[in-house]
Amino acid sequence: MVEFLAFDLELIPYVVIVLAIAFSVHEFAHAYVAFKFGDPTAKNQGRLTLSPLKHLDPFGTILIFIAGFGWARPVPVNRFYFKKPRLAGILVSAAGPLSNLLVAFIGLALWYILLSTGVLTGLSSGMAESLEQFFNILVGLNITLFIFNLFPFPPLDGYRIIEDLAPSRIRAKMTQFENYGIVVFLILVLTPLDEYTIQPAFSYGTDAVLTVFQTILTPFF
Repeated sequence: MVEFLAFDLELIPYVVIVLAIAFSVHEFAHAYVAFKFGDPTAKNQGRLTLSPLKHLDPFGTILIFIAGFGWARPVPVNRFYFKKPRLAGILVSAAGPLSNLLVAFIGLALWYILLSTGVLTGLSSGMAESLEQFFNILVGLNITLFIFNLFPFPPLDGYRIIEDLAPSRIRAKMTQFENYGIVVFLILVLTPLDEYTIQPAFSYGTDAVLTVFQTILTPFF
């Protein structure tokens, strides 16, 4: 009955909570950095907030449960307000993925604290298992969002970063072929080609991020 879902049915509540956190932090980070560089657009539209109600896109959220990928409502950014548009653009774009990386790191650190302090031993097995499931998903999904948003395809943050780094003449050509980039990205995500492109990137990227996190945290625990 639920075979069409990308996640096991019992994991759905955890995924809902984690997505609300991950998407809200991601979009808030974009809005906050843009505001700090002088762009009040997101703030004026009520997007300078951590409220999921302001950031979640209904269709994009539902698609995550069906296809395993989706999106939140993009934060509006008006580059006209930036004194240094390229530098500000890069930092605004990078803020979203980096915020997910930070959430993943904090989640793993909290899990290490729970393990090292023996808090879990005082809980029922069901509660301990629920916490483990939650932190696994919190860390895993946020790392996935970090990697996913850095892919160099429009309209993802990674593409916007490359666009701002590129010389003007190359940037103009990138804009001309942007629609083709979107098509290529959808083909890679929605066809079996993802097993040779997207999925390996997630696998190796996640392992690399976790290795770095564990290297940082292990001396303290």
